[in-house]
Amino acid sequence: MLDIKNLRDNFKDIQISLKKRGYDLNEASFKSLDDSRKELQIEVENLQAERKKLSSEFGKLKASGEETSDLKKVIDKKNSDLEKKDSELQEVLKNLNNLLLDMPNIPHDSVPEGSSEEDNKIVSKHGEIISTNTLDHLEITKKIDTELAAKLSGSRFAVLEGDLAKLQRSLITFMLDCAIQNGYKEYYVPFMANEESLTGTGQLPKFEEDLFKTSDKLYLIPTAEVPLTNLFRNEFLNEKDLPIKVTSHTPCFRSEAGSYGKDTRGLIRQHQFEKIELVQITHPNDSMDCLENLLNNACEILNKLELPYQIVELCTGDLGFSSAKTFDIEVWMPSQNKYREISSCSNFTDFQARRSNIKFKSKEGNSFAHTINGSGLAVGRCLIALIENNFDGKDTINIPNCLEQYFGSNKIKIS
Repeated sequence: MLDIKNLRDNFKDIQISLKKRGYDLNEASFKSLDDSRKELQIEVENLQAERKKLSSEFGKLKASGEETSDLKKVIDKKNSDLEKKDSELQEVLKNLNNLLLDMPNIPHDSVPEGSSEEDNKIVSKHGEIISTNTLDHLEITKKIDTELAAKLSGSRFAVLEGDLAKLQRSLITFMLDCAIQNGYKEYYVPFMANEESLTGTGQLPKFEEDLFKTSDKLYLIPTAEVPLTNLFRNEFLNEKDLPIKVTSHTPCFRSEAGSYGKDTRGLIRQHQFEKIELVQITHPNDSMDCLENLLNNACEILNKLELPYQIVELCTGDLGFSSAKTFDIEVWMPSQNKYREISSCSNFTDFQARRSNIKFKSKEGNSFAHTINGSGLAVGRCLIALIENNFDGKDTINIPNCLEQYFGSNKIKIS
């Protein structure tokens, strides 16, 4: 959520910044609501002061035994007027809050301008592309079964069998160990979250159609970013404890409402997928350094797995709703002959902290923290990259050295 004081004081500048990411900030709507709020607030405060004065007079008259019936009628009228105006004020505040909840974050000044992913900037490439494989993961191994999953749950699900299930489990444990070694504290969190939690991280109210909702008004989490960030909702943190680094492995659930017809084959885009999430709660002065730290933590995993990848800086038009600055990590997929996203590492500045009321105490007073997160990594896509990059073209998937202690072997034989 944007700082409403900053919005009032710097409306034109913010309007221009949001326009760069494709959001038209309506000045008339904001000014109308904010002016109404100000007028009603003054009216309510004046009525409260008048009621207080009349109540004091009423008390004095009653104490002296004088007639109070006429004054009581006046007080009753003030109470009625106050209740009406306060109700109007609460409605305006609600509408103003809803308008703020609909506004995306302001892009950081360093973000390149652009209208779509075509304008994203390749920052660097890592690792050598040596695989000549053209088969995709479903053609290489029959132990990923989407047809069996369709019998159980429908499209965009998969059943992993035997060595492939074990390889996924090995990846999860390896990724968590990497995170812990880099100073992240591991959490086991609920896989469902309430409306307040999803509003805090920015999925609600704008993107409800992308979520799976239960009958008792809970939502299946689209990412562990939601519960991990909300661990600190409505909390006052100590400045000396920042940055706070937390991680969790969870399944993630997404309806993919806006992705009809895209990536329908295999594990690329699923309703349910596994992911390791990295989250940092940081001091505002350090958040860009912390973003770089988190990005390096995620890249380290791909370096150890010896998978080719590139880092891409997202342009203003491709930023996620809550993000002020984002770097995507894209891993090489031989069968597609291109890089695909495997992690998105973002600085949300104080956007989520304001929505979630995450503050820290310092000598200067109480301030909103900054939040950083990214995948470390998306397990399913990492599994695809391992299979396709490490397939020998015959009957073997080679296991990277860093995974051997987790998997218990240096290869998978394809039967």
